[in-house]
Amino acid sequence: MSDDLKIRLLVVDDEQSIRKLCMTIGNTLGYSCTEAESAEAALAKLDADVPDLILTDLKLPTISGVELLKQAKMILPRAEIAIMTGHGSIESAVDAMKLGAYDYIEKPFRVEKMRLLLQRMAEKVRLVTDNEFLRERVNTETNLDGIIGTSANIQDVLRMVSRLKDTRTPVLVSGESGTGKELVARAIHFRGALAQTPFVAVDCGSLVPTLMESELFGYEKGAFTGAIKTKAGLFQAANGGTIFLDEIGELPLEMQAKLLRVLQEKEVRPVGSNEKVHVDVRVIAATNRDLEAAYREGTFRKDLYFRLNVVTVHLPALRDRRSDIPMLVHHFLDRYAPETHLQVTTAAMNSLLNYEWPGNIRELENCIARAITLGDRRVIDVSDLPPSIRSEQAASASAPLQDVASLSTTALAEMEKMTILRVFEQANGDKAMAGRLLGISRATLYRKLKRYNIPLRSGPGESEDASEETAQRVE
Repeated sequence: MSDDLKIRLLVVDDEQSIRKLCMTIGNTLGYSCTEAESAEAALAKLDADVPDLILTDLKLPTISGVELLKQAKMILPRAEIAIMTGHGSIESAVDAMKLGAYDYIEKPFRVEKMRLLLQRMAEKVRLVTDNEFLRERVNTETNLDGIIGTSANIQDVLRMVSRLKDTRTPVLVSGESGTGKELVARAIHFRGALAQTPFVAVDCGSLVPTLMESELFGYEKGAFTGAIKTKAGLFQAANGGTIFLDEIGELPLEMQAKLLRVLQEKEVRPVGSNEKVHVDVRVIAATNRDLEAAYREGTFRKDLYFRLNVVTVHLPALRDRRSDIPMLVHHFLDRYAPETHLQVTTAAMNSLLNYEWPGNIRELENCIARAITLGDRRVIDVSDLPPSIRSEQAASASAPLQDVASLSTTALAEMEKMTILRVFEQANGDKAMAGRLLGISRATLYRKLKRYNIPLRSGPGESEDASEETAQRVE
């Protein structure tokens, strides 16, 4: 089982021997265990470790176990908390149960009794989580913007969403481009306690380097040429809610250092200002890069990586969840051709199931949208699928097995170039429309046009000079 899916136990006691004993019992049950010697230390850990179970002594230095219970329940209302107490404090322990404690256990306790208590608490956590998970499944099957799929790895993703949605823990969403990382971020935000607060999505890869700081943190009037009035940044816009930093690995090192300070101090300093502004935001970051390898190579800050990587939600590639493809296909058919009852032939579905999907769900969505647009709106057959899928099917039948890996990168680049060319032509040079059709930002589109040497064309109401100027700004 992934460490992120294990039951997490936090043991709070000022006696080290008691902490070690309880953690040993927890470890034998397969839990992920941490410890704290005081209520203050425990409260400091709540955001980082997000325990499912808390086992605390009633009498702690400075802050009591009852006060810890009250504060922990405010931060993590779904956590189950048990009280350890001496014989003379049972009445206080019973009072703690009235405040929301799961149960109490007297010291000295038998190992087997503690084991049973922890098992009962964990079972309640699992029941609550599974009920949330089932509700998420119902929601996603009826919500056009839901996370679609019943494969085991997608069920794990939904369970993580259920566990994270009511916390303010930093979350790192990893996965290849097109797997739906922003969808997971939105699910964590909009299905939880912060649903009525702001959700601000930032594509770090599309931010112009010279404007990054002012975009994220705001600026004062007169801070630079063109700053004719004070403007709040994206962090201030997300105050009280969630900021989603997509493709966090694209931030330059200088900006990473400034972002780290914001996360640590919970303050931003607008460009041109000497005053700091307090911000309270939950950070969800996403990347299609291996950030651990990046920090080892020196291209990503190690301290920022560990600050963001408190909990990781990994989204599988579509080729690793092929059983979800039929459900996704019909989901997109319902989205783009509602009430038409379009059918997909067995041959076409087999082609979709056997294709490698380097562009993942985004590529599948574009594939179905294309088939609906160019087909007869009655049946989708192999001939309605993009040439890249048909050609790969033909090649896979005859190409030697050892050549497949070497062909994949080239095939992906060629397919991406063909797709951009086709969509760019269909949009008559309208870059904003082409970006929407491809599911990428306008800045990302400019970079890809440059990479594949596709000549820039002016869209409606845009001059060639304006196109060139925009491309140079993006560079």
